[in-house]
Amino acid sequence: MVNRPLGAQISHMLKARGIDVVFGIPGVHNIEMYRGIEEAGLRHVLARHEQGAAFMADGYARATGGPGVCFVITGPGLCNALTALGQAYSDSVPVLAISSCLDETASGRGQLHQMIDQAGAAAAVCEWSLEGRGSEAVYGLIDRALNEFATARPRPRHIQVSVSLGGAVSAPAANATGRVAERPRASSADVRETARILGAAKKPLVIFGGGAAGAGPAARDVVDKSGAAAFTTYAGRGIVNPEHPLCFGAYLARPESERVIGEADVVLAVGTELSEVDLWRNELGAKGIVIRVDMDPAELNHPRSDIAIISDARLFLEELASLLPGKKSSIWSPEYIAKCKARWRGETDAERPGIVPVCEALASAVPPDAMIYSDMTQFAYVAKEVWPMFKPGHWHHPFGFGTLGYALPAAIGGALGRCGKPTLCIAGDYGFQYTIQELGTAVEMKLPLPIVIWDNGKLKEIEESMIRSQIAPNAVIAKNPDFCALANAYGAHASRPESTSELIDDLAKSFNADKPTLIHVAADIASR
Repeated sequence: MVNRPLGAQISHMLKARGIDVVFGIPGVHNIEMYRGIEEAGLRHVLARHEQGAAFMADGYARATGGPGVCFVITGPGLCNALTALGQAYSDSVPVLAISSCLDETASGRGQLHQMIDQAGAAAAVCEWSLEGRGSEAVYGLIDRALNEFATARPRPRHIQVSVSLGGAVSAPAANATGRVAERPRASSADVRETARILGAAKKPLVIFGGGAAGAGPAARDVVDKSGAAAFTTYAGRGIVNPEHPLCFGAYLARPESERVIGEADVVLAVGTELSEVDLWRNELGAKGIVIRVDMDPAELNHPRSDIAIISDARLFLEELASLLPGKKSSIWSPEYIAKCKARWRGETDAERPGIVPVCEALASAVPPDAMIYSDMTQFAYVAKEVWPMFKPGHWHHPFGFGTLGYALPAAIGGALGRCGKPTLCIAGDYGFQYTIQELGTAVEMKLPLPIVIWDNGKLKEIEESMIRSQIAPNAVIAKNPDFCALANAYGAHASRPESTSELIDDLAKSFNADKPTLIHVAADIASR
């Protein structure tokens, strides 16, 4: 029980609670947080920008299933991290941001890093944003955040600690109690009723979202035992084997899926918001009974549901699978489903020509246990429909908030969390430049991280959107740097493949390299 400055005690507390890595940037206001990092046994990863630090924490959390933690300074440091925290909020990622703050802001202006309402700014993109005004309050907030990550929807939390309090000598945090509340579980009556409805259904359909990613085996049992056809959201890819004869894949956003969903007499949607970025339309299309299962009550009313069940997806699906009898024959035709998927794949290829063949080439070369982080780029928009995923939770994309610059720092965090398992970054030429400076961190960490840059020389998605809106394309072309030379300047490997076969070779080498490899891919590579 050693008394230390509170900043040091925070590091010791985090280590005692199972945190091993912290991402961040030290500054004059938060240096006390850095006093105890090494003594506590934490690994600190120095980002080049606070947005990168928070994205790294996001990627680390997605890879490990535990929380990602970042340290940032007062004012601009926290503001720089807000975009990444907003993405973590949108995608339900457990990120804990701990920042410094000024001791007092009401009596005057002009202090270094001063904001009108720093906690309020972070509250706009976090589940909550609070100041601990004493050591016990800080410890309590950290434990509250960690417990909520484990038991509730795991959105980001922000804790701020004043500069003077961070340096104040404090007693250590108490030992963890070991008591964590259980995740919400559906009542047995609700599960039995769902099993009865599915059992009586003639043409059931299930939709799995990212919230069900941890329930893969049980989800697959439910599909097989109920005779249901299945869709997944983009975030839910891999929950159902994409080669399953009754799997429609991740084509929910295809307009025709509304008609297909309308054919089902029962729709069971688990762990999905069925939001705009899942459907890209206002209506799901269901005409039969709709059963929604989610751990967040706020998500159960839109789109409409006939039965709304609050529950952790894995707990619900495991119990449901145990109640369903043996495999039930299905009215859904595998041939019909295969024709739908082929038609929708063709639509995807026609909308953004030349990308599907490259997706297929890359997918064949990526190790089966690879984890992929993508950015807002046309390549990813195509891939999230046509790239087959056999493991859930292995493709991460900035779905809801839709921020550019996500892929590289998130992939860095993911690669660190995966401890040598293959990790891939995919970004567009424009979005990559939002966080290109984090190449320095990847090189410092000596990560064997392939970074595929899809270069179409413009903001092509925006250009095409302008044309569809009958707007003359404006501000959609920017001069790109020599990406390979820039990567070399940071100390990374680089290549510029001239064919898909060269791309596959370069990718295979990069997974085993001694540092990151930037692979610059021209958008016309498939036609060469």
